[in-house]
Amino acid sequence: MKNIMYKTSGTCSQFVELEADENNVVTRAVVIGGCNGNLQGICKLIIGMRLDEVKAKLGGIRCGGRPTSCPDQIAKAAAELEKQ
Repeated sequence: MKNIMYKTSGTCSQFVELEADENNVVTRAVVIGGCNGNLQGICKLIIGMRLDEVKAKLGGIRCGGRPTSCPDQIAKAAAELEKQ
């Protein structure tokens, strides 16, 4: 089991906590800060997904005029966790 507490940047959320098993499948996902209901839903949806799938589906999503978003930050956290 591996995990990461990822400090977000450019979003309302502050941290993304991800945990994955030895096959890089997400077993736990929590976002601290941000739009609580939406982020709880996203976290539930990515549990059971592989880290590369999370990156592919959520990476590059923007929030308004910002160059990033909470989902994009989750993808960045997944990328960092995948490196471990």
